[in-house]
Amino acid sequence: MSLAKNLELLRQLPKLDGFRLREFGLSASSALEEVTGFGSNPGQLRMYSFVPAQLQQPRALVVVLHGCGQTAAAYDLGAGWSTLANHYGFALVMPEQQRANNANTCFNWFNTEDITRDSGEAQSIREMIAHMAKTHGIDARRVFITGLSAGGGMTSVMLATYPEVFAAGAVVAGLPYGIATNLREALDGMFHSPDRPARELGDLVRQASNHRGPWPKISVWHGSADRTVNPGNANAIVKQWLDLHGLPGAPMAETIVDGYPRQTWWDKDGETVVESFAITGMSHGTPLGIADNDQRYGVEGAFLIEAGISSSYHIAKFFGLTNWIPNLATKKVAAKSAPAPKTVTALSPAPHLARSIRSAVADQPAKPNPEKSRSLDISAVITRALTAAGLMK
Repeated sequence: MSLAKNLELLRQLPKLDGFRLREFGLSASSALEEVTGFGSNPGQLRMYSFVPAQLQQPRALVVVLHGCGQTAAAYDLGAGWSTLANHYGFALVMPEQQRANNANTCFNWFNTEDITRDSGEAQSIREMIAHMAKTHGIDARRVFITGLSAGGGMTSVMLATYPEVFAAGAVVAGLPYGIATNLREALDGMFHSPDRPARELGDLVRQASNHRGPWPKISVWHGSADRTVNPGNANAIVKQWLDLHGLPGAPMAETIVDGYPRQTWWDKDGETVVESFAITGMSHGTPLGIADNDQRYGVEGAFLIEAGISSSYHIAKFFGLTNWIPNLATKKVAAKSAPAPKTVTALSPAPHLARSIRSAVADQPAKPNPEKSRSLDISAVITRALTAAGLMK
């Protein structure tokens, strides 16, 4: 595709189901609080955070990066991260892009100034992390990052430029680090995902800092029907990090999780360091569903897609954050201080029905020989109960 055609396509993006996300327009209150004065902020980003009343030990922090057209609060509501953080006791920092930096509020994952260590947006996010670590006593070994779409691209940037900061990261419908340094290259990567050798992809990360390992773990998520960010980018991210970890291209294990294929690679100690989820048939967005703990995290919306799998939960699990249980003593204190439940005077049909069944059982005549048979005529019981409850004539 020519540059002229790419630029014409970019002008049409607000009309497309893709790169520029529709505004959420959600009025729900947010658990996030804005933080100012966190550092020099050369990228001119806004900082939002959430710190639950109880923090698991050692204290952990997750950085969450929204997609284009979104705000930190909208993506938090949609993907459910503050609910997860409150449930499992970890802190959040959610950077937010400003329209002055990018008209579509995308993180600039392809601008040289913003994807270089100690420069632009990358440095701003790093300063947010440092502020949270100092203010809330975050363990330096328990800092993680994730993001959707352009936020996924910026997640790759942060993992590459500050690999020593992060224990693990997760990229949702994003792109590998270093494949673009201008708009033309960004569009080419998004729509075509040109094939590159694993070594070349790995070198892009190695050249981003002086770090030489150990490298962060990574989880990669992508819909197979994504027409906004080519699914080939997921394969490229995996190749990039397999090269860094010195692992083979073929997966060491392939399993099915909540109906979707998951590929995994592990290190010499048996720890999974690279995983990849292909959400078959899903378009561009963050997959939502019921978690393993039977809870739902997030709200379906623009590019937040009900897929029967909770990516936010599984990512938190990959980060090692879901084994924590709140202090039971604190729970007991909270239970004692909780106000008594209000008395409900209006009875629903269910209590009436329950009483009718008990009454019907009591009215049931005794059997001729109760020792030989203690069973009830269930049909008669149900008929009596339904009649008494006014549900049968």
